[in-house]
Amino acid sequence: MAQRAVWLISHEPGSPLCGTVRFSRRYPTVEKRATVFNGASYVPVPEDGPFLKALLFELRLLRDDKDFSESRDSCSHINKTSIYALPIGGEELWPVVAFMKNGMIYACVPLVEQTLSPRPPLISISGISQGFELLFGVQGFLYSGQKNDSELNTKLSQLPDLLLQACPFGTLLDANLQNSLDSINFASVTHPQKQPTWKAGTYKGKPQVSISITEKVKSMQYDKQDIADTWQVIGVVTCKCDLEGSMPNVTISLSLPTNGSPLQDILVHPCVTSLDSAILTSSSIDAADDSAFSGPYKFPLTPPLESFNLCYYTSQVPVPPILGFYQVKEEEVQLKITVNLKLHESVKNSFEFCEARIPFYNRGPVTHVEYKVSFGQLEVFREKSLLIWNIGQKFPKSMEISLSGTVTFGAKSHEKQPFDQICIGGTAYLKLHFRILDYTLTGCYADQHSVQVFASGKPKISTYRKLISSDYYIWNSKAPAPVTYGSLLLVRCHN
Repeated sequence: MAQRAVWLISHEPGSPLCGTVRFSRRYPTVEKRATVFNGASYVPVPEDGPFLKALLFELRLLRDDKDFSESRDSCSHINKTSIYALPIGGEELWPVVAFMKNGMIYACVPLVEQTLSPRPPLISISGISQGFELLFGVQGFLYSGQKNDSELNTKLSQLPDLLLQACPFGTLLDANLQNSLDSINFASVTHPQKQPTWKAGTYKGKPQVSISITEKVKSMQYDKQDIADTWQVIGVVTCKCDLEGSMPNVTISLSLPTNGSPLQDILVHPCVTSLDSAILTSSSIDAADDSAFSGPYKFPLTPPLESFNLCYYTSQVPVPPILGFYQVKEEEVQLKITVNLKLHESVKNSFEFCEARIPFYNRGPVTHVEYKVSFGQLEVFREKSLLIWNIGQKFPKSMEISLSGTVTFGAKSHEKQPFDQICIGGTAYLKLHFRILDYTLTGCYADQHSVQVFASGKPKISTYRKLISSDYYIWNSKAPAPVTYGSLLLVRCHN
């Protein structure tokens, strides 16, 4: 629910037009939505002049307007709701919410998220109630404590900034405009700063900048000579900049250690104002290019109010973080399984959690398990035909662990047992889930001392990091490799 446009009109019976538009605000993004929702029944919002004339005519406020109008004055058009249809240019603009109080006419055009022909019932249009709430909020703000025209004019001059806070992009957040008045500084009314159209308001409070780096590693491991293991890193840098001023400038730098993997295929947010050409031209497509840019990667920007993704990137890391071997041998109703996992020596051996999930699709429930683990604990979920190997928070000093055993299954029950069209026969996989704090696979990090902020006040700069796995697949080495791709999520945030 949103508003396409808002007007404040002073009723002036002695003037030639009998009224003056004191304030108007249109929301182009909502208007584009109206063209989609209303389709062929869409009627555009008119300019202030035609709207003023049509509204005053509908409210019978024009001078010497004594003529009978069928569309307005007939008994079948008695209005009891303060919602009108305004004839403009041979079409009717509907619904228009309008009422008059203290010589001021308050009007708005709510968004109707459906076709207007036939007209939907008013109770189904949520934007109408929001429109009334907004107009009552404006009316309460203008006349709370107002004593003369000078005070009224001052409050009218504050409305543009207030509506940026209370009704950004046409969506009402707070009908009490006094709350917005208390949260912003109107010292800029006499010397206004240029406010970008994409920024809905300004921040008021303690300055702070938060940066986090997230990496996702897609990996498929087969342990086959004729099929190469594959993996790929995809990263995203997320920022939140709470800074005062309309256009604060920030420069965020990403760095790599000496042996870090260069960032490639970098895609940046539109708020970034300039970028080194070496950052944009580094591409993973050109495998023969040995001149990849290794940073530092500097991003000058004018940040939005909300959290945003500063950039995305890929990277060709030399090895996946955990190397695995998984083998399944079928013997009647039993499966013999062997799992070997090795943590690469370059990876931080400190997990928040680490577990391996071994599902058995297209089989009956697990009735018996005999196993031996060199490290960690094994949990058996019989009805789900699932084994979960809880590795814990550290690999042993050898960095290698193993699991072997025999799994016995009962009769199949297609209604309850997990089914997968890919995992038929010996085709099976093991999937790793883990999280590591203060680590990324590429080594990419944001040094808080390199963050430059050009705004009032000294901001608190926070950087966070953690590594989270999502999907990390190790396939049965005795089965054909399916065409599937897993992923591993790593998040780096710096303190």
